[in-house]
Amino acid sequence: MNEVIRTFMDHRSIRSYKEEMIRDEELDAIIRAAQAAPSSINGQQVSIIAVKDKERKAKIAEFAGGQKWIDEAPVILIFASDFYRAKLAAEKNGVELVITEDLESIMVGCVDVGLAMGNAIGAAESLGLGIVPIGGVRNNPKKIIELLELPKYVYPICGLCVGYPNDKSELKPRLPKEAVYHEEKYNSDLREIIDSYDEEMSQYMRKRTNDKSDRNWSQGIAQTYSTIYFPNVSPTIKEQGYENKY
Repeated sequence: MNEVIRTFMDHRSIRSYKEEMIRDEELDAIIRAAQAAPSSINGQQVSIIAVKDKERKAKIAEFAGGQKWIDEAPVILIFASDFYRAKLAAEKNGVELVITEDLESIMVGCVDVGLAMGNAIGAAESLGLGIVPIGGVRNNPKKIIELLELPKYVYPICGLCVGYPNDKSELKPRLPKEAVYHEEKYNSDLREIIDSYDEEMSQYMRKRTNDKSDRNWSQGIAQTYSTIYFPNVSPTIKEQGYENKY
């Protein structure tokens, strides 16, 4: 196993940071690594907004549902799906931007963001930095859009806190490989695997919370997905130009 794979395998989310700002060269390396990720048709449908200002970070923390680690981290990177540049390219060439009328544009933007963020996470952790992704930027996306002055066709998908860890959290167990890796065809016989993983996660949660919680994986997933937990996404993404007509 080489150092790149070890870095990926050692990932854990960090929610406590030192006040020290990360170095400019570290941030530059993270952004360049994110830019190096593949993208659909080389469209590079992603933009990254770095927020270091304490007042602005505090607002993002509030909009994201009160996540204090956003406030504490020296920088949060907001990864956005971006078809604004594609709009400019269309205007330059005298054609109409049509892709944003279809769901495909949302899928392309989200995939490009995911690929770029994966590179950014690997780069940051290889430098000894800690990170935690923040899906909560979609909790109140309109206010995030206004705060960051995002133009039409740019939509915030996820944030990424980056900083020097105060402590190294425990590795969270992942689903067994057999639950996510399939050969030739999908294996839907997963109940026993999930039962086993639920027990492992219960033990992890008991240790993590000093026996205050034994919530397992399926309980957490079932509870979360029993609601539309970010209901503001659908209307605001349409307002940003992703019309999804079809």
